[in-house]
Amino acid sequence: MKLTSYIFLISIVLFLFSCDFFKEPDDRIPVARVKDAYLYKEDIQDLISSEASKQDSIVLTNNYINGWATQQLLVQGAKLNLNETKLNQYNKLVEQYKNDLYAKGYLEALVNRDLDTVVSYQEAAAYYESNKEAFKLNEELVMFRYINLDEKMQEADAIEIAKKFRRFDAKDKKDLDSISIQFKSYSLNDSIWIKWDQIVKKIPAINLDNKDELLKKTNFIQLKDSLGLYLMQINDVLLQNSTAPLEYVKPTIDQIVINKRKLEKIRELEKDITKDAITNKKFEIYK
Repeated sequence: MKLTSYIFLISIVLFLFSCDFFKEPDDRIPVARVKDAYLYKEDIQDLISSEASKQDSIVLTNNYINGWATQQLLVQGAKLNLNETKLNQYNKLVEQYKNDLYAKGYLEALVNRDLDTVVSYQEAAAYYESNKEAFKLNEELVMFRYINLDEKMQEADAIEIAKKFRRFDAKDKKDLDSISIQFKSYSLNDSIWIKWDQIVKKIPAINLDNKDELLKKTNFIQLKDSLGLYLMQINDVLLQNSTAPLEYVKPTIDQIVINKRKLEKIRELEKDITKDAITNKKFEIYK
């Protein structure tokens, strides 16, 4: 064998050895492999909640590993069996999706940095007046207060509580607050709107038979069941298809207004970024 052949052979061996020698060690612990693709322990360590039982953790981990393996096999099968045109099409979609994510994330970071998220009452009221038809109720709203008394409470005590509950002046409210630990459940804030289905969940004694009676304004009602006595004072009622009050829909209006500001800010930023790139000769269109 000629000297040049020996030199070439030695060079190849040294190259392969050097590639292996300078390869950075991978200390990660593999938990599964599909051909040349590996799933590592660190990839699944955040998957398991500390509150999960050992059995649940095993089931969840195995399901994740099997799902990962299935996906890898499908991806690798696609790369081998789909035609080049289809693969190029998918690669372009992946690249476009990645670019969209980067752009969206950057714009949101810029917008959130100085976005005004305070919506004044006047601004919300103006939007509300201009869009009242959009705020029709699909369920009843009620302003009310209630107390659930234990069925074992002394009758005299229950009568005194009911008296204070109905009159409900400043002193009565203070007195009821002070003994509220005796109530099974209660709500004395009767100046906010509550959804009807939330009231039904709180007060099992309510049913279809007494619903109409409950949905009358300025109405005092006592209901009794196996759980005790319910005292209820209905202050106001809004039926389905009524216009929702501003104070009830203001959180929704706030979010709408903020989202509009965000979209306007994004459009401004996109224009400014493009204009700045043209000015600084970072963006050119060749004719």
